[in-house]
Amino acid sequence: MKILVATEKPFAKAAVDGIRQIVEQAGHELLLLEKYTDVNALYAAVAEVDALIVRSDKVTAEVIDAAKNLKIVVRAGAGYDNLNLPACTANNIVAMNTPGQNSNAVAELALGIMVYMSRNSFNPGTGSELKGKKLGIHAYGNVGRLVAKIAKGFNMKVYAFDPFVSAERMKEEGIIAVSSVEELYATCHFISLHIPANEQTRKSIGYALLSGMPKGGCLINTARKEVIHEEEMIKAMEERADLKYGTDIAPENHTLMVEKFGIRYFATPKKMGAETAEANINAGLAAASQIVRFFETGDKTFQVNK
Repeated sequence: MKILVATEKPFAKAAVDGIRQIVEQAGHELLLLEKYTDVNALYAAVAEVDALIVRSDKVTAEVIDAAKNLKIVVRAGAGYDNLNLPACTANNIVAMNTPGQNSNAVAELALGIMVYMSRNSFNPGTGSELKGKKLGIHAYGNVGRLVAKIAKGFNMKVYAFDPFVSAERMKEEGIIAVSSVEELYATCHFISLHIPANEQTRKSIGYALLSGMPKGGCLINTARKEVIHEEEMIKAMEERADLKYGTDIAPENHTLMVEKFGIRYFATPKKMGAETAEANINAGLAAASQIVRFFETGDKTFQVNK
C-alpha cells in the first residue's frame, strides 16, 4: 500500500522517521509531500495513494475526488473539521483522528493561559492566584480530564459539566459534577472550554453564560473559535469590566477585542495547543499505527464518519 503524509506544516523529523519505520516495517511504501504551497500539488500527490495522513491540511471533496485509490485518511490530532466527512463516506473512505495524543500539550497550555490572565497578562499590578478558585471544565473528555488533574495541583476546586460522562465517574476522580452548563458558568471563576464545533455548539457560548459568571470570571478556550458568539461576548465584556477571555484560537474580531479590552483579552498568535515536540511525534506515530492496523485487521476504532 502507498501511504502519503501530506503536511503543509511538516511533522518534526523524529516524527517522520518514526512514521517511516512503522509504515515500512509493515511492508508499505511511505510518500511525503511537505511545505506545499499549491493545492494542485496535493491533488497530484494523492492520485495513486491508498492512505493519507494530514495535520491541519484540508481534505476537501476535490482532494478526495483526486484520490481514486484512497481507502483511509487520518487526521493527526483530535479535531477533524478539516476533513470533509460526507465526501469520505460517499467514496467509502474511512476517516479517523488520533484522540488523546495532543491532550497533555493542550491541557498544559490551558493552565498556562489561566495563570497569564490571572496575573494581568504579566503586566504590573496586583493579580490573583489560582489557589482556592473554582474551575469549571466544559466537556470532561481527554483534555478536560487532564486540565482538572493539573488544576488540582494548584489547589483549585474543580467542577465539570458533560452530559456524556456520569456524575459517579466524575466524583470518583475528585470532580464536582453539575447538572447544567448554566450552573457551571454561574459557579466558577474560570471556565476551561473543550467542546467540539458542531451544529449544536456553534455560537453557543454567548451573553447569557458569560454575563452570569462570578466577579472576575475568565473563560479559557483551547477548543474552537466557532463555539463563541463573538458579538455577544463583546456585549458581556463591555458591560462587565471584570470579565476576561484567553484563547488559543484568535476570533474573527481579534483586532477589535484587543482595542476594546486590552489585557482582559489574550489570543495566541496562532493555534498552538498541540505545538509541542512530544505531541507532534505522538500524533504522527498514532496515525501511522492506525493505518497499519486498518490494513492488517480492518481495525476502525477511531473512525469519525461512521
